Amino acid sequence: MLITSVFWGTWFTLTRSIEGFSAEEFMHIGKVIIANIAVPMSIIMPVGILLMLLSLWFYDNKRSAGFYTGVLSFALIIIVLLLTLLVLVPIDNYIKQWSTATVPQNWEDIRRKWNTFHALRTFASLASFALFSWSVLAGNYKRRNVVQL
Repeated sequence: MLITSVFWGTWFTLTRSIEGFSAEEFMHIGKVIIANIAVPMSIIMPVGILLMLLSLWFYDNKRSAGFYTGVLSFALIIIVLLLTLLVLVPIDNYIKQWSTATVPQNWEDIRRKWNTFHALRTFASLASFALFSWSVLAGNYKRRNVVQL
């Protein structure tokens, strides 16, 4: 939930209107966001992935739809991690080097690429969260019904 909320919050509040930002605004906001979330997300994301993996490891019925939904959720969060590390972090590192005097001429292309991959990451994360939630609820529902019998 924490992983998804960071990406969803950024998409909901920033990404949907980012095309209207000037180079200076984009650069400033980008640097502030990078500074605010780099360290927390370097902790939250690995811990969240580890907890997802552990919950799959301890899932009761590994032949159930709930388990396979959890596995799909885990695969999506790994895709989210890869999009972050392989595409978005390099863009962020590039933006951190910019100043008003050194903004590249193709900064709008870079912004468009960042925007596209951020949206993909956000919606992959949302799908992962939804599938994982369903997986957890499906597992709890089945256990509760077994106990009541």
